[in-house]
Amino acid sequence: MAPKKTALLNLRIDPFVKEALREAALRDQRSIANMLEVLIRRHCNDVGISIPEQGSLFKEMEEDEREDTSRID
Repeated sequence: MAPKKTALLNLRIDPFVKEALREAALRDQRSIANMLEVLIRRHCNDVGISIPEQGSLFKEMEEDEREDTSRID
């Protein structure tokens, strides 16, 4: 089975923060989900947390899956 392109995240936040996020997304012509991802990536970059490029995690998962399958044979 192919890995999902995205992961689902459910969270509760202050309604005023949600509205600010919506406004920021609107101003940048982004979806709320994309705006949240941009903000998280920016913060992680600012504090030195490395996030792999999009797709690299899925490549690793596919490689692991292929290795697991080859062991079964």
